[in-house]
Amino acid sequence: MKGLNGWAGRILDVDLPTGKIRTEPLPKEWTTKYIGGNGFGARVLYDEVGPEVDPFSTENVVIIAVGPLNGTLAPSSSRCELMTKSSLTGILARSNVGGTFGAKMKLAGYDLIIIRGKSEKPVYMWIDDDDVEIRDGSHLWGQDVWKT
Repeated sequence: MKGLNGWAGRILDVDLPTGKIRTEPLPKEWTTKYIGGNGFGARVLYDEVGPEVDPFSTENVVIIAVGPLNGTLAPSSSRCELMTKSSLTGILARSNVGGTFGAKMKLAGYDLIIIRGKSEKPVYMWIDDDDVEIRDGSHLWGQDVWKT
């Protein structure tokens, strides 16, 4: 986060069909132009998913984004945005969640995670700072939340 005033400065881009994982720098101008999770997600969705893409298509993306206060002690700073193209409106679907994921994502070094495509089998992402893996999730398939 050094030098970016609250930003980790990286985007994690995950392609499920190929298993390709890449990290790219967060464009510095985004930090002032789009400010946080909502702005980043809307920008990526606008750039990556055109009006012709069906929301249920593998061309759609899932975006997880955090803001500059995630990972700090600021009140209400634990929110994490999830965005995709809406199946209801065909525009933007967004939700947010609290808890520790947003802070852990930021502290691992990512402001934005873009998930592309569809895996042929159940998988999950393992993120431990720079060590990011797509792992087999077959043993979790069909389990309830508590067992998973």
